[in-house]
Amino acid sequence: MINLSHTKVHTVNNVVEVKEQVYRFQMDGYVKDKIFVLTHDKDRTKRIVDNTEAEKIGIAEEGFGTAIANIFRSNGDELRAKMRSLGISEEDSQRLEREMDEDKILVIAWGGKEYSGEEFDPAVYYYPHYAV
Repeated sequence: MINLSHTKVHTVNNVVEVKEQVYRFQMDGYVKDKIFVLTHDKDRTKRIVDNTEAEKIGIAEEGFGTAIANIFRSNGDELRAKMRSLGISEEDSQRLEREMDEDKILVIAWGGKEYSGEEFDPAVYYYPHYAV
């Protein structure tokens, strides 16, 4: 049985792969409002959200304080803050942001717990797997 309290992050290359991964997450039992897509370009993220069963990370997930602070952040800082609010560590947020710089797309199935400050979820699952 799949543990839906765990966050999973899959890095994909295109919208076809986004649709496939969203479907797999749904088959695992994640509901639509807990499956997010994130890219380095807000317009690209919106287009993907409009054409898939994924959502974008909003105020409900990142928290009001983070959402307000994001208004004043650079794009990279905003992306990392969004990932951090879902439990992704600072180190992994930086790595994933570099991948988005190279046109990768993140598909995230969120476990549902909001994180703030330096706390993170050590049980986040990443695919493809990364050697530390």
